[in-house]
Amino acid sequence: MAPAQTLIDRAFLEKLERLTIHWQKSFPGIVGGHNASRFAGPGQEFLDHRNFHQGDDLRAVNWRAYMRLDKLFLKMFQIEPRVPVRLLLDCSTSMGTGEKQKFDYARKLAAALAYVGLVRLDTIVVVPFSNGLGQEQVCSGGRHRFGPVADYLSRLEVSGSTDFMQVSRKFVAKYVNRGLLVVISDFLSDTDFEKPLQYVAEFGHELFLIQLWSDEDRTPPWQGELELADAETGQNLELDFDAGARERYTEAFDEYSDLVRRIALRHGGRYVGVPTSMPVEDAVFGPLIRARGVE
Repeated sequence: MAPAQTLIDRAFLEKLERLTIHWQKSFPGIVGGHNASRFAGPGQEFLDHRNFHQGDDLRAVNWRAYMRLDKLFLKMFQIEPRVPVRLLLDCSTSMGTGEKQKFDYARKLAAALAYVGLVRLDTIVVVPFSNGLGQEQVCSGGRHRFGPVADYLSRLEVSGSTDFMQVSRKFVAKYVNRGLLVVISDFLSDTDFEKPLQYVAEFGHELFLIQLWSDEDRTPPWQGELELADAETGQNLELDFDAGARERYTEAFDEYSDLVRRIALRHGGRYVGVPTSMPVEDAVFGPLIRARGVE
């Protein structure tokens, strides 16, 4: 278990100050964040005019325009919403595998995104999951509230197997307000994940899928007669692994990753694939920015 003080260092935090979590859909949100919405409403930045209608707030009338044109126009301003951002963090047993453990990497990435949200006064809910939803941690209130988030992430441990359908049903039932859903996972599961993600997207949530893998996940270094055990189910598999089998395995893994990507794009979301051999800082300022997960 990583100590909170080593989860993410101060130099990295300072670099994160310039970033903002980005979403593509228009969500009503709660006024008060630092991200512009496509909805018009009360705010500080002028957006446009529209004709005055009975019942509109007279305080928003452009009286100078009325004096010139003898017609009532209502001033509209850009609102700054706190769009609900939920971060589903995979805590299943498979995340604890790899020479560079995927779960440690996932917690650091989650910490980075949480800090970006805190700086911008967004509210992020971190939700661990495996075969169900774990106890959530709400991150809000500014950068000075990062300590409790880091402590929370540091205390999390891997256990159980992944059940995406169970997770998606509980998620939709619990989080009714539409928002951005960030999923950090290796997406390695015996259960289907395509229908559960479609289920969540159909309820109006925007998907941002971050797939993590270790180098061993994509290109196993072993060779010869092997007996492998599934980290989550414990099921054993015997195989004869040579260079040709390794090449076919890597091709199959890449096809699987492309399936995750296509599912995200099909539902208007985004996808990023990150090997744990890439430093977390490089992942944030590289693939995540290119995918416009942050900007």
